[in-house]
Amino acid sequence: MSIGITQTKASAHERKLGQRIAYACGNLGQSAFYNAMSTYFVTYVTSCLFVSYDKDLAARLIALITGLVVVIRIAEIFIDPLLGNLIDNTNTRWGRFRPWQFIGGLVSSFLILIVFSGMFGLVNVNTTLFIVLFIITFIVLDVFYSLRDISYWGMIPALSSDSHERSTYTALGTFSGSIGYNGITVIVIPVVSYFTWAVTGANGQGQSGWTAFGFIVALLGLITAWTVAFGTKESTNALRAKAQKNGNPLQAFKALFQNDQLLWVALSYLLYAIANVITTGVMYYLFVFVLDAPASFAITGVIPLVAGFVMAPLFPILNRWIPRRYLFAGGMVSMIVAYVLLALFSNSLPVVIAALIFFYIPGQFIQMTAILSLTDSIEYGQLKNGKRNEAVTLSVRPMLDKIGGAMSNGVVGAVAIAAGMTGHATASDMTASNITTFKTFAFYIPLILVILSLVVFLAKVKIDEKMHADIVKELEIKLATDAVAGGRSQGAVTVAVAGAVSDRSQHEDSRVTGETRGRFSDLPLSMEGEIDGEMERVRVVDSDGR
Repeated sequence: MSIGITQTKASAHERKLGQRIAYACGNLGQSAFYNAMSTYFVTYVTSCLFVSYDKDLAARLIALITGLVVVIRIAEIFIDPLLGNLIDNTNTRWGRFRPWQFIGGLVSSFLILIVFSGMFGLVNVNTTLFIVLFIITFIVLDVFYSLRDISYWGMIPALSSDSHERSTYTALGTFSGSIGYNGITVIVIPVVSYFTWAVTGANGQGQSGWTAFGFIVALLGLITAWTVAFGTKESTNALRAKAQKNGNPLQAFKALFQNDQLLWVALSYLLYAIANVITTGVMYYLFVFVLDAPASFAITGVIPLVAGFVMAPLFPILNRWIPRRYLFAGGMVSMIVAYVLLALFSNSLPVVIAALIFFYIPGQFIQMTAILSLTDSIEYGQLKNGKRNEAVTLSVRPMLDKIGGAMSNGVVGAVAIAAGMTGHATASDMTASNITTFKTFAFYIPLILVILSLVVFLAKVKIDEKMHADIVKELEIKLATDAVAGGRSQGAVTVAVAGAVSDRSQHEDSRVTGETRGRFSDLPLSMEGEIDGEMERVRVVDSDGR
Protein backbone atom coordinates (compact mmCIF):
# COMPACT_ATOMS: atom_id res chain seq x y z
CA MET A 1 0.00 0.00 0.00
CA SER A 2 2.72 2.45 1.05
CA ILE A 3 4.80 1.49 -2.01
CA GLY A 4 1.87 2.27 -4.28
CA ILE A 5 1.31 5.63 -2.62
CA THR A 6 5.02 6.45 -2.90
CA GLN A 7 5.06 5.55 -6.60
CA THR A 8 1.95 7.65 -7.18
CA LYS A 9 3.53 10.64 -5.45
CA ALA A 10 6.74 10.19 -7.44
CA SER A 11 4.78 10.02 -10.69
CA ALA A 12 2.82 13.15 -9.78
CA HIS A 13 6.06 14.95 -8.92
CA GLU A 14 7.57 13.99 -12.28
CA ARG A 15 4.49 15.24 -14.13
CA LYS A 16 4.58 18.50 -12.21
CA LEU A 17 8.29 18.98 -12.92
CA GLY A 18 7.81 18.16 -16.59
CA GLN A 19 4.97 20.64 -16.83
CA ARG A 20 7.05 23.35 -15.20
CA ILE A 21 9.90 22.76 -17.64
CA ALA A 22 7.55 22.76 -20.63
CA TYR A 23 5.91 25.97 -19.45
CA ALA A 24 9.26 27.66 -18.87
CA CYS A 25 10.41 26.77 -22.39
CA GLY A 26 7.48 28.67 -23.87
CA ASN A 27 8.69 32.12 -22.90
CA LEU A 28 12.20 31.42 -24.20
CA GLY A 29 11.03 31.71 -27.78
CA GLN A 30 8.19 34.09 -27.01
CA SER A 31 10.46 36.73 -25.48
CA ALA A 32 13.02 36.33 -28.24
CA PHE A 33 10.17 36.89 -30.69
CA TYR A 34 8.98 40.00 -28.82
CA ASN A 35 12.46 41.54 -28.67
CA ALA A 36 13.00 40.88 -32.36
CA MET A 37 9.77 42.70 -33.22
CA SER A 38 9.82 45.52 -30.66
CA THR A 39 13.53 46.40 -30.92
CA TYR A 40 15.36 44.90 -33.87
CA PHE A 41 12.63 45.21 -36.45
CA VAL A 42 13.01 48.99 -36.29
CA THR A 43 16.80 48.60 -36.38
CA TYR A 44 16.34 46.49 -39.51
CA VAL A 45 14.01 49.08 -41.06
CA THR A 46 16.25 52.08 -40.33
CA SER A 47 19.57 50.46 -41.23
CA CYS A 48 18.85 47.96 -44.02
CA LEU A 49 15.36 47.72 -45.48
CA PHE A 50 15.54 50.87 -47.63
CA VAL A 51 19.30 51.07 -48.11
CA SER A 52 18.93 50.92 -51.91
CA TYR A 53 16.79 54.09 -51.94
CA ASP A 54 18.10 57.66 -51.93
CA LYS A 55 18.40 59.24 -48.47
CA ASP A 56 15.34 61.51 -48.58
CA LEU A 57 12.98 58.82 -49.89
CA ALA A 58 14.39 56.29 -47.44
CA ALA A 59 13.74 58.70 -44.54
CA ARG A 60 10.12 59.15 -45.66
CA LEU A 61 9.59 55.40 -46.00
CA ILE A 62 11.17 54.75 -42.59
CA ALA A 63 8.81 57.31 -41.04
CA LEU A 64 5.86 55.70 -42.85
CA ILE A 65 6.65 52.15 -41.74
CA THR A 66 7.37 53.06 -38.11
CA GLY A 67 4.25 55.23 -38.06
CA LEU A 68 2.14 52.37 -39.37
CA VAL A 69 3.54 50.04 -36.70
CA VAL A 70 2.62 52.55 -33.98
CA VAL A 71 -0.94 52.92 -35.32
CA ILE A 72 -1.43 49.15 -35.66
CA ARG A 73 -0.22 48.43 -32.14
CA ILE A 74 -2.24 51.21 -30.56
CA ALA A 75 -5.32 49.83 -32.37
CA GLU A 76 -4.62 46.57 -30.55
CA ILE A 77 -5.55 48.26 -27.29
CA PHE A 78 -9.07 47.26 -28.28
CA ILE A 79 -8.19 44.03 -30.05
CA ASP A 80 -6.28 42.22 -27.28
CA PRO A 81 -9.19 42.07 -24.78
CA LEU A 82 -11.34 40.68 -27.61
CA LEU A 83 -8.72 38.01 -28.23
CA GLY A 84 -8.65 37.33 -24.50
CA ASN A 85 -12.43 36.93 -24.54
CA LEU A 86 -12.08 34.54 -27.49
CA ILE A 87 -9.60 32.44 -25.51
CA ASP A 88 -11.77 32.58 -22.36
CA ASN A 89 -14.69 31.17 -24.35
CA THR A 90 -12.62 28.45 -26.03
CA ASN A 91 -13.75 25.00 -24.95
CA THR A 92 -11.89 22.01 -26.34
CA ARG A 93 -10.74 18.67 -24.99
CA TRP A 94 -7.20 20.10 -25.00
CA GLY A 95 -8.28 22.93 -22.73
CA ARG A 96 -8.75 26.65 -23.15
CA PHE A 97 -5.19 27.84 -23.73
CA ARG A 98 -3.13 25.06 -25.33
CA PRO A 99 -4.79 25.19 -28.78
CA TRP A 100 -3.78 28.82 -29.13
CA GLN A 101 -0.18 27.99 -28.28
CA PHE A 102 -0.20 25.57 -31.20
CA ILE A 103 -1.95 27.83 -33.72
CA GLY A 104 -0.43 31.14 -32.60
CA GLY A 105 3.08 29.73 -32.59
CA LEU A 106 2.73 28.30 -36.10
CA VAL A 107 1.28 31.35 -37.86
CA SER A 108 3.34 34.04 -36.12
CA SER A 109 6.60 32.16 -36.75
CA PHE A 110 5.92 31.89 -40.47
CA LEU A 111 5.01 35.58 -40.78
CA ILE A 112 8.01 36.97 -38.88
CA LEU A 113 10.26 35.28 -41.43
CA ILE A 114 8.39 37.08 -44.22
CA VAL A 115 8.69 40.44 -42.46
CA PHE A 116 12.47 40.17 -41.94
CA SER A 117 12.99 39.10 -45.54
CA GLY A 118 11.64 42.38 -46.90
CA MET A 119 8.60 40.40 -48.10
CA PHE A 120 11.05 38.13 -49.94
CA GLY A 121 12.64 41.07 -51.76
CA LEU A 122 9.39 42.77 -52.80
CA VAL A 123 10.60 46.00 -51.16
CA ASN A 124 13.09 46.44 -54.01
CA VAL A 125 10.57 45.59 -56.75
CA ASN A 126 7.32 47.45 -56.04
CA THR A 127 7.23 49.90 -53.14
CA THR A 128 3.44 50.45 -53.14
CA LEU A 129 2.60 46.74 -53.22
CA PHE A 130 5.22 46.14 -50.54
CA ILE A 131 3.60 48.66 -48.17
CA VAL A 132 0.08 47.25 -48.75
CA LEU A 133 1.17 43.65 -48.16
CA PHE A 134 3.36 44.70 -45.24
CA ILE A 135 0.38 46.26 -43.44
CA ILE A 136 -1.75 43.13 -43.92
CA THR A 137 1.09 40.80 -42.89
CA PHE A 138 2.01 42.85 -39.81
CA ILE A 139 -1.59 42.98 -38.57
CA VAL A 140 -2.06 39.21 -38.95
CA LEU A 141 1.36 38.62 -37.34
CA ASP A 142 0.47 40.78 -34.35
CA VAL A 143 -2.92 39.11 -33.89
CA PHE A 144 -1.53 35.58 -33.84
CA TYR A 145 1.42 36.57 -31.66
CA SER A 146 -1.12 38.10 -29.26
CA LEU A 147 -3.11 34.87 -29.18
CA ARG A 148 0.06 33.03 -28.27
CA ASP A 149 1.19 35.58 -25.67
CA ILE A 150 -2.22 35.97 -23.99
CA SER A 151 -2.81 32.22 -23.82
CA TYR A 152 0.67 31.69 -22.36
CA TRP A 153 0.32 34.05 -19.39
CA GLY A 154 -3.41 33.35 -19.09
CA MET A 155 -2.55 29.72 -18.45
CA ILE A 156 -1.02 30.43 -15.02
CA PRO A 157 -4.30 30.62 -13.08
CA ALA A 158 -5.37 27.44 -14.90
CA LEU A 159 -2.30 25.70 -13.49
CA SER A 160 -2.74 26.81 -9.86
CA SER A 161 -4.88 29.04 -7.63
CA ASP A 162 -2.15 29.34 -5.00
CA SER A 163 -0.29 32.67 -5.07
CA HIS A 164 3.11 31.14 -4.27
CA GLU A 165 2.72 28.37 -6.87
CA ARG A 166 1.78 31.03 -9.39
CA SER A 167 4.92 32.86 -8.32
CA THR A 168 6.93 29.74 -9.22
CA TYR A 169 5.43 29.51 -12.72
CA THR A 170 5.86 33.25 -13.21
CA ALA A 171 9.50 33.04 -12.09
CA LEU A 172 10.16 30.14 -14.46
CA GLY A 173 8.57 31.97 -17.37
CA THR A 174 10.40 35.17 -16.56
CA PHE A 175 13.70 33.31 -16.15
CA SER A 176 13.49 31.66 -19.57
CA GLY A 177 12.11 34.88 -21.02
CA SER A 178 15.16 36.75 -19.82
CA ILE A 179 17.36 34.24 -21.64
CA GLY A 180 15.33 34.54 -24.83
CA TYR A 181 14.96 38.32 -24.77
CA ASN A 182 18.56 39.12 -23.91
CA GLY A 183 20.01 36.21 -25.85
CA ILE A 184 18.68 37.86 -29.00
CA THR A 185 20.57 41.02 -28.09
CA VAL A 186 23.77 39.03 -27.68
CA ILE A 187 23.51 37.20 -31.00
CA VAL A 188 21.85 39.73 -33.31
CA ILE A 189 24.95 41.50 -34.65
CA PRO A 190 27.13 38.35 -34.90
CA VAL A 191 24.34 36.41 -36.66
CA VAL A 192 23.41 39.18 -39.07
CA SER A 193 27.05 40.01 -39.81
CA TYR A 194 28.05 36.37 -40.34
CA PHE A 195 25.24 35.48 -42.73
CA THR A 196 25.70 38.75 -44.61
CA TRP A 197 29.35 37.86 -45.15
CA ALA A 198 28.59 34.19 -45.91
CA VAL A 199 26.07 35.06 -48.64
CA THR A 200 27.49 38.27 -50.13
CA GLY A 201 31.13 38.35 -48.97
CA ALA A 202 30.53 41.88 -47.64
CA ASN A 203 31.04 43.16 -44.11
CA GLY A 204 28.20 44.76 -42.17
CA GLN A 205 24.55 43.90 -41.66
CA GLY A 206 22.81 43.19 -44.98
CA GLN A 207 19.46 41.77 -46.08
CA SER A 208 20.65 38.16 -46.20
CA GLY A 209 21.84 38.43 -42.59
CA TRP A 210 18.52 39.85 -41.41
CA THR A 211 16.62 37.12 -43.24
CA ALA A 212 18.72 34.47 -41.46
CA PHE A 213 18.04 36.24 -38.16
CA GLY A 214 14.29 36.13 -38.86
CA PHE A 215 14.50 32.41 -39.64
CA ILE A 216 16.27 31.65 -36.34
CA VAL A 217 13.68 33.63 -34.34
CA ALA A 218 10.83 31.93 -36.22
CA LEU A 219 12.18 28.41 -35.62
CA LEU A 220 12.79 29.08 -31.93
CA GLY A 221 9.32 30.56 -31.56
CA LEU A 222 7.63 27.57 -33.19
CA ILE A 223 9.48 24.91 -31.17
CA THR A 224 8.89 26.59 -27.80
CA ALA A 225 5.20 27.32 -28.45
CA TRP A 226 4.55 23.69 -29.34
CA THR A 227 6.48 22.58 -26.25
CA VAL A 228 3.87 24.38 -24.13
CA ALA A 229 1.00 23.07 -26.26
CA PHE A 230 2.04 19.43 -25.85
CA GLY A 231 3.81 19.58 -22.48
CA THR A 232 1.25 21.16 -20.15
CA LYS A 233 -2.19 20.24 -18.84
CA GLU A 234 -4.80 22.64 -17.52
CA SER A 235 -6.48 21.83 -14.23
CA THR A 236 -10.02 22.59 -13.10
CA ASN A 237 -10.49 23.75 -9.52
CA ALA A 238 -13.62 24.92 -7.76
CA LEU A 239 -12.95 28.61 -8.38
CA ARG A 240 -12.71 28.03 -12.13
CA ALA A 241 -15.47 25.42 -12.37
CA LYS A 242 -18.05 27.43 -10.43
CA ALA A 243 -17.31 30.83 -11.92
CA GLN A 244 -20.02 32.43 -14.04
CA LYS A 245 -19.67 32.13 -17.80
CA ASN A 246 -17.29 34.65 -19.28
CA GLY A 247 -19.86 36.35 -21.49
CA ASN A 248 -19.48 38.38 -24.63
CA PRO A 249 -16.80 40.96 -25.48
CA LEU A 250 -18.84 43.89 -24.10
CA GLN A 251 -19.21 42.09 -20.78
CA ALA A 252 -15.48 41.38 -20.83
CA PHE A 253 -14.67 45.08 -21.30
CA LYS A 254 -17.11 45.95 -18.53
CA ALA A 255 -15.44 43.46 -16.20
CA LEU A 256 -12.04 45.04 -16.93
CA PHE A 257 -13.19 48.56 -16.17
CA GLN A 258 -14.92 47.46 -12.96
CA ASN A 259 -11.67 45.97 -11.65
CA ASP A 260 -9.96 49.01 -10.13
CA GLN A 261 -6.92 47.10 -8.91
CA LEU A 262 -6.34 45.72 -12.41
CA LEU A 263 -6.50 49.25 -13.83
CA TRP A 264 -4.04 50.75 -11.33
CA VAL A 265 -1.55 47.91 -11.80
CA ALA A 266 -1.96 48.34 -15.55
CA LEU A 267 -1.26 52.07 -15.43
CA SER A 268 1.83 51.62 -13.30
CA TYR A 269 3.14 48.86 -15.55
CA LEU A 270 2.38 50.83 -18.72
CA LEU A 271 4.49 53.78 -17.55
CA TYR A 272 7.34 51.39 -16.72
CA ALA A 273 6.99 49.44 -19.98
CA ILE A 274 7.13 52.55 -22.16
CA ALA A 275 10.24 53.81 -20.36
CA ASN A 276 11.95 50.41 -20.40
CA VAL A 277 11.32 49.59 -24.05
CA ILE A 278 12.27 53.05 -25.28
CA THR A 279 15.61 52.85 -23.50
CA THR A 280 16.40 49.29 -24.56
CA GLY A 281 15.35 50.20 -28.09
CA VAL A 282 17.96 52.96 -28.40
CA MET A 283 20.87 51.06 -26.85
CA TYR A 284 22.12 50.11 -30.32
CA TYR A 285 22.31 53.80 -31.26
CA LEU A 286 24.01 54.67 -27.95
CA PHE A 287 26.86 52.25 -28.62
CA VAL A 288 27.17 52.94 -32.34
CA PHE A 289 26.64 56.71 -32.59
CA VAL A 290 27.42 58.11 -29.12
CA LEU A 291 30.07 55.83 -27.66
CA ASP A 292 31.42 54.77 -31.06
CA ALA A 293 31.84 51.26 -29.63
CA PRO A 294 29.65 48.88 -31.67
CA ALA A 295 31.88 45.95 -30.71
CA SER A 296 30.83 46.46 -27.08
CA PHE A 297 27.11 46.41 -27.85
CA ALA A 298 26.80 42.74 -26.86
CA ILE A 299 27.26 43.82 -23.22
CA THR A 300 23.67 45.11 -23.34
CA GLY A 301 22.62 41.49 -23.78
CA VAL A 302 25.13 39.88 -21.44
CA ILE A 303 24.25 42.03 -18.39
CA PRO A 304 20.49 41.37 -18.45
CA LEU A 305 21.11 37.73 -19.35
CA VAL A 306 23.24 37.23 -16.23
CA ALA A 307 20.78 39.31 -14.20
CA GLY A 308 17.95 37.08 -15.36
CA PHE A 309 19.83 33.94 -14.35
CA VAL A 310 20.28 35.31 -10.84
CA MET A 311 17.23 37.48 -10.14
CA ALA A 312 14.39 35.40 -11.64
CA PRO A 313 15.01 32.33 -9.42
CA LEU A 314 15.72 34.64 -6.48
CA PHE A 315 12.33 36.37 -6.64
CA PRO A 316 10.13 33.56 -5.22
CA ILE A 317 12.73 32.94 -2.51
CA LEU A 318 12.90 36.57 -1.40
CA ASN A 319 9.15 36.94 -1.78
CA ARG A 320 8.62 34.46 1.04
CA TRP A 321 9.99 37.05 3.46
CA ILE A 322 9.77 40.34 1.59
CA PRO A 323 6.40 41.54 0.24
CA ARG A 324 6.57 42.02 -3.51
CA ARG A 325 5.60 45.71 -3.35
CA TYR A 326 8.93 46.37 -1.59
CA LEU A 327 10.81 44.37 -4.21
CA PHE A 328 9.05 46.48 -6.85
CA ALA A 329 9.92 49.76 -5.12
CA GLY A 330 13.57 48.77 -4.68
CA GLY A 331 13.78 47.88 -8.36
CA MET A 332 12.35 51.23 -9.39
CA VAL A 333 14.87 53.13 -7.26
CA SER A 334 17.67 51.16 -8.94
CA MET A 335 16.33 52.17 -12.38
CA ILE A 336 16.19 55.83 -11.34
CA VAL A 337 19.88 55.67 -10.40
CA ALA A 338 20.63 54.10 -13.78
CA TYR A 339 18.86 56.85 -15.71
CA VAL A 340 20.72 59.58 -13.84
CA LEU A 341 24.06 57.95 -14.67
CA LEU A 342 23.13 57.42 -18.33
CA ALA A 343 21.93 60.99 -18.74
CA LEU A 344 25.02 62.56 -17.18
CA PHE A 345 27.78 60.22 -18.40
CA SER A 346 26.54 58.71 -21.67
CA ASN A 347 29.94 59.26 -23.35
CA SER A 348 31.82 57.11 -20.80
CA LEU A 349 31.76 53.38 -21.50
CA PRO A 350 32.66 52.26 -17.92
CA VAL A 351 29.92 54.45 -16.41
CA VAL A 352 27.43 53.28 -19.02
CA ILE A 353 28.20 49.66 -18.13
CA ALA A 354 27.70 50.43 -14.43
CA ALA A 355 24.43 52.18 -15.24
CA LEU A 356 23.25 49.19 -17.27
CA ILE A 357 23.80 46.97 -14.23
CA PHE A 358 21.52 49.22 -12.16
CA PHE A 359 19.06 49.30 -15.06
CA TYR A 360 18.78 45.59 -15.82
CA ILE A 361 19.15 43.89 -12.42
CA PRO A 362 15.71 44.90 -11.04
CA GLY A 363 13.82 44.21 -14.25
CA GLN A 364 12.80 40.69 -13.21
CA PHE A 365 11.41 41.86 -9.86
CA ILE A 366 9.41 44.67 -11.46
CA GLN A 367 7.91 42.51 -14.20
CA MET A 368 7.11 39.56 -11.95
CA THR A 369 5.43 41.84 -9.41
CA ALA A 370 3.27 43.31 -12.16
CA ILE A 371 2.40 39.89 -13.61
CA LEU A 372 1.51 38.43 -10.21
CA SER A 373 -0.54 41.49 -9.26
CA LEU A 374 -2.46 41.23 -12.53
CA THR A 375 -2.92 37.49 -12.03
CA ASP A 376 -4.20 37.94 -8.48
CA SER A 377 -6.62 40.59 -9.67
CA ILE A 378 -8.52 37.77 -11.43
CA GLU A 379 -9.93 36.57 -8.10
CA TYR A 380 -10.43 40.19 -7.01
CA GLY A 381 -12.60 40.76 -10.08
CA GLN A 382 -14.41 37.44 -9.56
CA LEU A 383 -15.29 38.41 -6.01
CA LYS A 384 -16.37 41.89 -7.07
CA ASN A 385 -18.57 41.08 -10.09
CA GLY A 386 -18.86 37.30 -10.24
CA LYS A 387 -16.96 37.03 -13.53
CA ARG A 388 -13.70 35.08 -13.79
CA ASN A 389 -12.01 36.54 -16.87
CA GLU A 390 -8.62 34.80 -16.89
CA ALA A 391 -7.38 35.39 -20.43
CA VAL A 392 -9.09 38.79 -20.73
CA THR A 393 -7.45 40.01 -17.52
CA LEU A 394 -4.05 38.66 -18.47
CA SER A 395 -4.38 40.04 -22.00
CA VAL A 396 -3.82 43.42 -20.37
CA ARG A 397 -0.09 42.89 -19.81
CA PRO A 398 0.69 41.82 -23.41
CA MET A 399 -1.46 44.72 -24.54
CA LEU A 400 0.57 47.11 -22.39
CA ASP A 401 3.81 45.60 -23.70
CA LYS A 402 2.59 46.24 -27.22
CA ILE A 403 1.74 49.83 -26.41
CA GLY A 404 5.23 50.18 -24.97
CA GLY A 405 6.65 48.48 -28.05
CA ALA A 406 4.64 50.78 -30.32
CA MET A 407 5.89 53.83 -28.44
CA SER A 408 9.41 52.44 -28.69
CA ASN A 409 9.08 51.87 -32.43
CA GLY A 410 7.77 55.40 -32.89
CA VAL A 411 10.30 57.09 -30.62
CA VAL A 412 13.27 55.08 -31.89
CA GLY A 413 12.34 55.79 -35.49
CA ALA A 414 11.82 59.49 -34.75
CA VAL A 415 15.09 59.75 -32.78
CA ALA A 416 17.04 57.95 -35.50
CA ILE A 417 15.76 60.43 -38.09
CA ALA A 418 15.96 63.57 -35.92
CA ALA A 419 19.47 62.74 -34.69
CA GLY A 420 20.73 61.68 -38.11
CA MET A 421 21.36 58.10 -36.97
CA THR A 422 20.23 56.38 -40.17
CA GLY A 423 21.71 54.73 -43.24
CA HIS A 424 25.50 55.07 -43.55
CA ALA A 425 25.92 57.72 -40.79
CA THR A 426 28.73 57.21 -38.25
CA ALA A 427 29.62 58.51 -34.79
CA SER A 428 31.86 61.16 -36.33
CA ASP A 429 28.81 62.70 -38.03
CA MET A 430 27.03 63.36 -34.73
CA THR A 431 26.75 66.96 -33.45
CA ALA A 432 26.09 68.22 -29.93
CA SER A 433 22.51 68.89 -30.97
CA ASN A 434 22.14 65.30 -32.21
CA ILE A 435 23.40 63.94 -28.89
CA THR A 436 21.09 66.22 -26.87
CA THR A 437 18.08 65.12 -28.91
CA PHE A 438 19.06 61.50 -28.38
CA LYS A 439 19.51 61.83 -24.60
CA THR A 440 16.22 63.67 -24.13
CA PHE A 441 14.17 60.85 -25.62
CA ALA A 442 16.40 57.99 -24.47
CA PHE A 443 16.93 58.95 -20.82
CA TYR A 444 15.18 62.08 -19.53
CA ILE A 445 11.62 61.25 -20.62
CA PRO A 446 11.88 57.60 -19.48
CA LEU A 447 13.20 58.79 -16.10
CA ILE A 448 10.03 60.83 -15.56
CA LEU A 449 7.88 57.86 -16.57
CA VAL A 450 9.63 55.51 -14.12
CA ILE A 451 9.10 57.95 -11.23
CA LEU A 452 5.40 58.26 -12.12
CA SER A 453 5.11 54.44 -12.29
CA LEU A 454 6.51 54.10 -8.77
CA VAL A 455 4.18 56.78 -7.38
CA VAL A 456 1.09 55.15 -8.91
CA PHE A 457 2.02 51.69 -7.62
CA LEU A 458 2.71 52.77 -4.06
CA ALA A 459 -0.30 55.06 -3.83
CA LYS A 460 -2.99 53.05 -5.60
CA VAL A 461 -2.12 49.33 -5.86
CA LYS A 462 -3.45 47.58 -2.76
CA ILE A 463 -3.59 43.93 -3.83
CA ASP A 464 -0.75 41.92 -2.34
CA GLU A 465 -0.12 38.38 -1.13
CA LYS A 466 -2.20 38.69 2.05
CA MET A 467 -5.09 40.44 0.35
CA HIS A 468 -5.18 37.79 -2.38
CA ALA A 469 -5.19 34.94 0.16
CA ASP A 470 -8.12 36.61 1.95
CA ILE A 471 -9.96 37.03 -1.36
CA VAL A 472 -9.51 33.35 -2.28
CA LYS A 473 -10.73 32.34 1.15
CA GLU A 474 -13.77 34.60 0.88
CA LEU A 475 -14.56 33.31 -2.61
CA GLU A 476 -14.45 29.72 -1.41
CA ILE A 477 -16.79 30.57 1.46
CA LYS A 478 -19.13 32.36 -0.92
CA LEU A 479 -19.18 29.47 -3.38
CA ALA A 480 -19.74 26.97 -0.58
CA THR A 481 -22.50 29.11 0.94
CA ASP A 482 -24.18 29.42 -2.45
CA ALA A 483 -24.01 25.64 -2.80
CA VAL A 484 -25.64 25.25 0.62
CA ALA A 485 -28.37 27.73 -0.27
CA GLY A 486 -29.03 25.88 -3.50
CA GLY A 487 -29.08 22.55 -1.70
CA ARG A 488 -31.57 23.54 0.97
CA SER A 489 -34.43 23.23 -1.44
CA GLN A 490 -33.35 19.63 -2.03
CA GLY A 491 -32.61 18.90 1.62
CA ALA A 492 -29.00 17.85 1.08
CA VAL A 493 -25.81 18.83 -0.66
CA THR A 494 -23.21 16.35 -1.90
CA VAL A 495 -19.59 17.44 -1.49
CA ALA A 496 -16.28 15.71 -2.10
CA VAL A 497 -13.87 15.75 0.76
CA ALA A 498 -10.28 16.61 -0.23
CA GLY A 499 -8.16 13.66 0.77
CA ALA A 500 -9.09 10.05 1.36
CA VAL A 501 -11.08 9.17 4.46
CA SER A 502 -11.11 5.52 5.28
CA ASP A 503 -10.82 5.17 9.05
CA ARG A 504 -14.14 5.77 10.87
CA SER A 505 -12.34 5.82 14.22
CA GLN A 506 -10.64 9.10 13.33
CA HIS A 507 -13.96 10.94 13.56
CA GLU A 508 -16.25 10.90 16.56
CA ASP A 509 -19.94 10.27 15.90
CA SER A 510 -19.25 9.99 12.22
CA ARG A 511 -18.85 13.78 12.04
CA VAL A 512 -16.41 14.84 9.31
CA THR A 513 -14.50 18.10 9.58
CA GLY A 514 -11.71 19.39 7.41
CA GLU A 515 -10.95 20.96 4.10
CA THR A 516 -13.18 20.36 1.14
CA ARG A 517 -12.79 22.01 -2.19
CA GLY A 518 -13.87 25.09 -0.25
CA ARG A 519 -12.58 26.02 3.18
CA PHE A 520 -15.42 24.51 5.23
CA SER A 521 -13.33 24.69 8.39
CA ASP A 522 -13.84 28.45 8.31
CA LEU A 523 -17.61 28.24 7.75
CA PRO A 524 -20.35 28.25 10.38
CA LEU A 525 -21.26 24.86 8.96
CA SER A 526 -20.86 21.23 9.96
CA MET A 527 -20.77 18.21 7.68
CA GLU A 528 -22.51 15.06 8.77
CA GLY A 529 -22.74 11.66 7.17
CA GLU A 530 -21.64 8.09 7.08
CA ILE A 531 -18.11 7.52 5.86
CA ASP A 532 -18.01 5.22 2.89
CA GLY A 533 -14.50 4.45 1.68
CA GLU A 534 -12.63 7.38 0.12
CA MET A 535 -15.70 9.43 -0.79
CA GLU A 536 -18.84 10.12 1.17
CA ARG A 537 -22.21 11.72 0.90
CA VAL A 538 -22.67 14.32 3.58
CA ARG A 539 -25.36 16.67 4.68
CA VAL A 540 -24.18 20.25 5.19
CA VAL A 541 -25.78 21.82 8.24
CA ASP A 542 -25.61 25.52 9.05
CA SER A 543 -25.33 27.11 12.48
CA ASP A 544 -29.13 27.10 12.88
CA GLY A 545 -29.29 23.37 12.32
CA ARG A 546 -30.95 23.66 8.92
